[in-house]
Amino acid sequence: MEQHSPSIRAQAVALMRQGIPNRAVAESLNIPRGTVGWWRSEDRKARGESYEPPTDCPRCTERAVDQGSYAYLLGLYLGDGHIISKRKQHHLSVFCNAAQTGLITAAEDAMRKVMPLPNIGRRHRQGCVEVKSFTKHWPCLFPQHGPGKKHERLIVLEVWQQEIVDAQPWEFIRGLIHSDGCRITNWTTRIVGGELKRYEYPRYFFTNVSDDIRQLFTGTLDKLGVDWTHCTRHGNPYNISVAKKAHVALMDTHVGPKY
Repeated sequence: MEQHSPSIRAQAVALMRQGIPNRAVAESLNIPRGTVGWWRSEDRKARGESYEPPTDCPRCTERAVDQGSYAYLLGLYLGDGHIISKRKQHHLSVFCNAAQTGLITAAEDAMRKVMPLPNIGRRHRQGCVEVKSFTKHWPCLFPQHGPGKKHERLIVLEVWQQEIVDAQPWEFIRGLIHSDGCRITNWTTRIVGGELKRYEYPRYFFTNVSDDIRQLFTGTLDKLGVDWTHCTRHGNPYNISVAKKAHVALMDTHVGPKY
């Protein structure tokens, strides 16, 4: 860390004690924000002052949760998301196909609406983008968080989560499809009037190794009146298919393909 004179540090501490934000202090004294943050932390320790970052966690405050955004984010989390714990900090990560920029934006938007205060960032990896939000309160909203892989532990929604899913079932389905599902076009051929003709038809797939998560998906489809079938591949019943024309059209109205 760059060395600064005691007088500069004293000026910075005096400004911070007046409630001036770190960024403004750093700009006014022409010093790095990291240095200002370190001085603020050391000053708090010297005065025996504990610091708890402000939170807008709906489970820890009286702020109402945006139910539609939460139901969608819950679907993303159960599909391609996880929470990582480091010291006193946690971050929620959702992995998105790098080519699906609309999905990346939707994931960021849902995180921001569910908890506006935490920082949100993107980490670009080969072929995908990790959308991350940092706050120790994400486990409050996703009590399914725990050690190990999700398909190796019990996944059950709490009563308050189920109430949100019941209120916003299509957003929950949309989040699951946008994480571990897809909309594809199948085709087949038939002989019609002596001629071989090709027919195409769309269908939705949801694939997840967790029996519990698949049952959350199919149970919600049942409540919505959407027919589904198991599509077993290589002896594994991990795929759920929605193929009936009317029900695919319903899915198109409320879910749509990832983009």
